[in-house]
This record gives sequence, structure tokens and C-alpha cells, in this order.
Amino acid sequence: MAEKYTHDELIDKVKTPGWTLVTGQDDKTVKGSLEDVLKVTHERRAKGEAPGLIRQIETEIELDMLQIEQLWRYLGLPV
Repeated sequence: MAEKYTHDELIDKVKTPGWTLVTGQDDKTVKGSLEDVLKVTHERRAKGEAPGLIRQIETEIELDMLQIEQLWRYLGLPV
């Protein structure tokens, strides 16, 4: 089972590289900082698409939808 970060731990990691967005379509995979990936998930949701799955590359950490929405709020993105 994947380790879960607390909200505060995730905020500390927003600018860190090493994150990937898995969408189920190889051509739509995004890699970068957690902030980069969160912004893409936000754009996808605004278009009515599923946000996808965020993973930390080194540790295989997965974020659930609640954690993603909390981080959108932290970045000032509308939810």
C-alpha cells in the first residue's frame, strides 16, 4: 500500500520535482514538480475530464482526490 502524506507535508513538497500524472493515455503523461502536475489536473477537471492519478516517481506515493483538491485551494486554483 502506498504511503500517504499529510496535507502539511504535501504543501512542503509543492515545488519539488519528481512527480508524474498518470492519465491512462501514454501521450498525456505529465512529469514535473507537484505544482506543475496539480495545475494540469486542474485544467483537465475544468474541461470535464478525469484529473488522473498523481504519483511521486521515487516513492510511488499516490494522492487521492481530496488531497488534490486541498492542494488546488492552496495554489489558489478554483475548486
